Amino acid sequence: MYDYPVNYSVDYPEKPSRNLVLARLLLGWLYIGIPHGLFCLAYTIVAFFVAILSYFAILITRHFPLGWFDFLIRYNRYINRLMAYCSCMTDKYPPFSGRK
Repeated sequence: MYDYPVNYSVDYPEKPSRNLVLARLLLGWLYIGIPHGLFCLAYTIVAFFVAILSYFAILITRHFPLGWFDFLIRYNRYINRLMAYCSCMTDKYPPFSGRK
């Protein structure tokens, strides 16, 4: 196997909930789109500016600030969990944090 710095794996759901899939199709905009959409929009704007500031911090100091790095890692985890949930890869509702 290749040595990549990131491994992304999603467990295959043995028995996905059909009612939950139907609810996502009919009411997904209500219970996923509104709260996660607003939160994702704000989170993305902040992550964009943190990424730009990180770029200049790395250019000037040759060091990635640890707090900014952790913030961008949590952002990526949140987005990946949200996309996995929206594409029916998992039945677990994504939390609003990027913590493990």
